[in-house]
Amino acid sequence: MTPDNTKMDARLAVIGAGAIGHLHVDVLMKGEPGAGRVVAVADPTEAARAFAAERGIPWFADHIAMLDEVRPDGAVIATPNATHAPVALACIARGVAVLVEKPIAETVEAARAIAEASRRTGVPVLVGHHRRHNPVIRAAKAAIADGLIGTPTIASVVATFLKPDSYFTVDWRRQKGEGGPILINLIHEIDLLRFLLGEIDGLQAMRSNAVRGFAVEDTAAVLLRLRNGALATLSLSDATASPRNWDLASGEIPTMARHPVETHFLSGTGGSLALPSLEYWTYGGERGWHVPMTRGRLSGETADPYVNQFRHFVRVIRGEEEPIVGADDATRTLAATLAVHQAADEGPLIFAEDGFSARRL
Repeated sequence: MTPDNTKMDARLAVIGAGAIGHLHVDVLMKGEPGAGRVVAVADPTEAARAFAAERGIPWFADHIAMLDEVRPDGAVIATPNATHAPVALACIARGVAVLVEKPIAETVEAARAIAEASRRTGVPVLVGHHRRHNPVIRAAKAAIADGLIGTPTIASVVATFLKPDSYFTVDWRRQKGEGGPILINLIHEIDLLRFLLGEIDGLQAMRSNAVRGFAVEDTAAVLLRLRNGALATLSLSDATASPRNWDLASGEIPTMARHPVETHFLSGTGGSLALPSLEYWTYGGERGWHVPMTRGRLSGETADPYVNQFRHFVRVIRGEEEPIVGADDATRTLAATLAVHQAADEGPLIFAEDGFSARRL
């Protein structure tokens, strides 16, 4: 029987051809089974036109014209943060499923508008917190759920790395609103802790721009309290000569140098687990600091989380799966990330039960 290639190959458009848009296009062009194929790129710049031409992909200056002419099955939104909501709403209004890059929007209100439009129309929204599609993270989540570390007590996250000077030639990366490692990088760590350990109850934070002197921070320290009583510390700096960062340790992004270090340490009453190695420590019987612990390593397959994310997106488009990271879920991650800025300025915050808003302690 001849395969139904129409069903197998979802037609996907990429809106926004900056760095992350390039990554998505190149992942789609690998031709991985079940990941869909790219049928259009929409971005008004001449650089985007050239990029699309080099890859033989139809190019559009305007995403509305592209949506109306191409009518893709799904669209990847990789535009600047402030445009995520209007572009997503335009896609949803035309019945086009959305994979929107993180953060889902620039404000909680805009993010909730996307969620409401998705509920009202039934058009699915997946948000690009790609780490959740990494087999290492899936293995860690399953092990924690199975009781490997017992009741979570404390987690330590280190996200320290050095962005080159050339990174900051793009003006918005130096400005408040969209720039800074809190919104660009720390949001991944907050989402990961929520995914692995549960919802956030409150937080404290400090930030500094002492190294570069830009309007945005280059360094931050955050303390989270989770609803289950566990605490988490997050150390963040994009001005630090250090390999301890998930992107550098996990090898998810092939253009970045890889270093075999640990970046996440998750501990509880029954044991502890390090990422990305999946090395763990537990007690075999008697427990206490006078007893040697057992050292082991969880098995975890190697797979490209971006490819996995696209395969999942295709299944979401077809109605075969619910989004692993839906709009409401991603809005809670956004709310917690924006609250880091607020807590650094105003002091400790606690979250409402719905996870969408915070107030001073």
